[in-house]
Amino acid sequence: MTVKAVEIRTFGDPGGLAVVDRPDPRPAAGEVVITTEAIGVGGVDALIRRGDLAAFGFEAGHVPGGEVAGVVTALGDGVDASWAGARVWALTGLGGGYAEQALAPATTLVPLPPEVSPVDAVTVAGSGVVARFGLRHARFAPGESVLVRGAAGGIGVMAVQLAARGGARAVAVTTSSAERGARLRALGATEVLDRSGEGSTGYDVVIDIVAGEQLPAFLSRLNPNGRLVAVGAVAGPPPARLAAEMFAAFRKSLTFATFSADTVSTEDRRTAAAELLAAAGRGEVDTVVHDVLPLAHASLAHRQLDAGGVFGRLALVPA
Repeated sequence: MTVKAVEIRTFGDPGGLAVVDRPDPRPAAGEVVITTEAIGVGGVDALIRRGDLAAFGFEAGHVPGGEVAGVVTALGDGVDASWAGARVWALTGLGGGYAEQALAPATTLVPLPPEVSPVDAVTVAGSGVVARFGLRHARFAPGESVLVRGAAGGIGVMAVQLAARGGARAVAVTTSSAERGARLRALGATEVLDRSGEGSTGYDVVIDIVAGEQLPAFLSRLNPNGRLVAVGAVAGPPPARLAAEMFAAFRKSLTFATFSADTVSTEDRRTAAAELLAAAGRGEVDTVVHDVLPLAHASLAHRQLDAGGVFGRLALVPA
């Protein structure tokens, strides 16, 4: 038996993604097979596909996708039998999700609340975990002001909502249009800036999903003792001058840090995902879905990512 999957035949353009037949996955000890109903499409998938993360060992034939929702249809040795047939959200790691069936460690499984769809699950949980722990890494506290740079993507949308719900005095965002700004205001933003962020300062925390050449400019937006945390790098790494500009502002005691959810324990990520899914089910967190596409159209989803027009989250569904 085989299942449909999407693999990277060649790195670079989205045209390098190809639909292939692969053998049914067989779970190892501690793993489950999930028959997918929705697959999250994220910025890291695009970075891998472009070849930007080649240093981490990704090779042709890699199946992207680290976040899925669906039904558990097979159990590996040592997995609690109660998971069989359960509707779940799960992390698959850095790949394997773009498929009709995906392997996931049982330790990452979170039951789906009945009122949360699989598409909503992959919209909220993974991005929300990064946003929640990114804010914690920045030592965000109620009453502080926050700037979310690149707020229209999945992580940014969640960071805006969580900062507002967490008692931020102000939540500013950078985005590319007035229409996007209005949508972000509806999610809790109090100030909308263009992508440069020029003309506004006085933030205690910057959550940066973009990075790239312009990251150092956002250090000047910070208050003394301000913290900038890069939770993504969709525009690539910052320039070498970053350290020099931090030292030029030495007397402000600024902090720059990177954050990856890989540094959060599996149990803490699972707990946070469960809380976010429950909040979505109660209507306390908005699930912002940009588009839902068939698995076979993964290359189109990646073209949308590359074009920079995605607001919220993209999801793939098996045909």
